[in-house]
Amino acid sequence: MTFFDITLLLQSENFYLFSLKTAYIKLKFRINFYYIMKLSQFKFNITDSMIAKYPAENRDEAKMMVLDRKKHKIEHKTFKDILKYFGEGDTFIVNNTKVFPARLYGSKEKTGAQIEVFLLRELNKESKLWDVLVDPARKIRVGNKLYFGDDDLVAEVVDNTTSRGRTIRFLHDGSDEELWRLIEKLGEMPIPKYLNRPVEKIDKERFNTIFAKEIGAVIPPTAGLHFTKELMMRLEIKGAQFADVTLHNGLGAFRAVEVEDLTKHKMDSEYFSVSQETANMVNKAIDNKKKVVAVGNSVMRAVESAVSSKRRLNVNTNWTDKFLFPPHDFSIANCLITNFHPPESTLMMATAAFADFDFLMEAYNEAIKHKYKFLAYGDAMLII
Repeated sequence: MTFFDITLLLQSENFYLFSLKTAYIKLKFRINFYYIMKLSQFKFNITDSMIAKYPAENRDEAKMMVLDRKKHKIEHKTFKDILKYFGEGDTFIVNNTKVFPARLYGSKEKTGAQIEVFLLRELNKESKLWDVLVDPARKIRVGNKLYFGDDDLVAEVVDNTTSRGRTIRFLHDGSDEELWRLIEKLGEMPIPKYLNRPVEKIDKERFNTIFAKEIGAVIPPTAGLHFTKELMMRLEIKGAQFADVTLHNGLGAFRAVEVEDLTKHKMDSEYFSVSQETANMVNKAIDNKKKVVAVGNSVMRAVESAVSSKRRLNVNTNWTDKFLFPPHDFSIANCLITNFHPPESTLMMATAAFADFDFLMEAYNEAIKHKYKFLAYGDAMLII
């Protein structure tokens, strides 16, 4: 290419437009790079009266706030009104994890001191090793034996993990199925301590979604708690479809963020799985430009951890420590169902990444004004 040819190219309209586009992309990248969200931006006052102590009498009759991102519009609905927003070919991705009775009460050998053991996850099925939290931690040391029920179940502390964390081994000669039956019998549904009430009969059913089948969570994917079988059937009659993923919700999403710079926060790893059937259903919906709805932030974490280079959903079974916070370019879901989350929580940050931070803060102010209920048993938010 001669100097004359280069001069003509520089003067051409195409090169000018290309230069503008390149400059815009570089500017956008720099803005995103320096646009680092701070923990203090997610502060707001939450009072005891804002927290739902019990679920709505009927799952689908909780209040639902609808956020339209394109129109920047907020509507106030009931969850069963979700029927109005979805139709033929739209795909809901739900989390089929199941909460088990993870809170065990027992006593320590010799002293008989009362202790609480919160089962977080099974580390090794053959060795019956578990990752747990203990309370009071100062009384539970490596080598201690812990007794549950009428000595129906015994565990030995084999390691310290964190200040309250321990690794325990159940001293049980029976099968894995028999051990799970004992945990079911002796354990208590792990409703959050912020509810400030004992576990009740209603929690056995309502602290799981209608999609729950894969045991392993200690807290439910709360967005899914609003679905009933009847509502699901009515959505399917309209042509919507349901695909499931598994992500076993631990306490990591609720662990306090202790750094002001969110890029420095590290999430706990959680097991997730995306099947071939789910990947096919979701990718077909994406290709057909249909609505793809992540039912909860746990679903969003799972699918955003399994994205292909072509921005499609991959089959994947793995562990993810993905932390979603603004800014984030979402690849799979274009709609999100979630609840109203506590201040400075990673769940609130993930929702802000999807909805836009300013719009979400506006919505939270509306929620407080209209007396929406917050947290696990609280009301719903639909972001379209």
